[in-house]
Amino acid sequence: NGMNRFHKALIFGGALILGCAVLGSFNLAAAADIFVDNVQGDDRNAGTSPDFGAGQAGPVETIAKALRIAHRGDHIILANNEDQPYRESLTLQGAKNSGWPDGSFVIEGNGAILDGSDIVPLDGWDHEVNDIFRFTPARKIYHQLFIDDRPITQAPITNRGELDTMQPLHWTLLDGVIYFKAERRRGPGSYRMTYTTKPVGITLYQVRYVMINNLTVQGFQLDGINAHDNADQVVLNNIVARGNGRSGISIGGASRVSVNGALIGNNGKSQLRTEGYSKTDIRRSTILDNTAIDLDRQGGEITVDGQPF
Repeated sequence: NGMNRFHKALIFGGALILGCAVLGSFNLAAAADIFVDNVQGDDRNAGTSPDFGAGQAGPVETIAKALRIAHRGDHIILANNEDQPYRESLTLQGAKNSGWPDGSFVIEGNGAILDGSDIVPLDGWDHEVNDIFRFTPARKIYHQLFIDDRPITQAPITNRGELDTMQPLHWTLLDGVIYFKAERRRGPGSYRMTYTTKPVGITLYQVRYVMINNLTVQGFQLDGINAHDNADQVVLNNIVARGNGRSGISIGGASRVSVNGALIGNNGKSQLRTEGYSKTDIRRSTILDNTAIDLDRQGGEITVDGQPF
């Protein structure tokens, strides 16, 4: 009887190990590729082929649609149309947008750009004084102003009485109003001027095993990427986070994020910020302090190339 029980336990243990192995293999095998092309795609498609001539199997148009149809462990693959950024604000949340220990949920950017800016409407400008004009955005804090998609210099102005001390092509934000100083005998309508409109590029909330690769995130009013809370085992590879109103990357709550090979700069208040009980591991990255401080630690733990910050 003892020997029979031993044999049964051995058989049960072997079956359990085999079952776990099969489940792990199933998780990997079940991962699907979803292709996105914001120029030639169509959100009525299934996204199972990158070929726009493949009928309804062809790429979808928006990343948001890809996220809606994706399942756990899937890979979303973006076409890089260099002159046509993806103009979306994305949220990854819960198990559906998570991966497995043996296979991450992936957004592969292929160098594409995710952009949260929009054209300043010409009828939105009012004349203030001399060559200075004002514009009131819908959101009152954390902005960036761009000419030809490049951030222009924000002047350290603290009150309206100092406005005329601004240099041409500088701007400031006072009491929720954007003030811009044009070049002499030019109005704001003579520039291709954009500003931050969408709040956050990518929000990560209650996800696990997520990887985002080779993506530029720019022009968002708050943060380029925000790991809001409980974003665990998140890996950001070769991210460029630039020209966002508050920070390029923000990591908060109980999130655990690795940032590898990033280039972060030209953001409004800080390049990378942390808060709460988060843990952030930064490796082989360039974090500039050109427009704001490089690392803003409001809480959490930061390591840079293996050393505590």
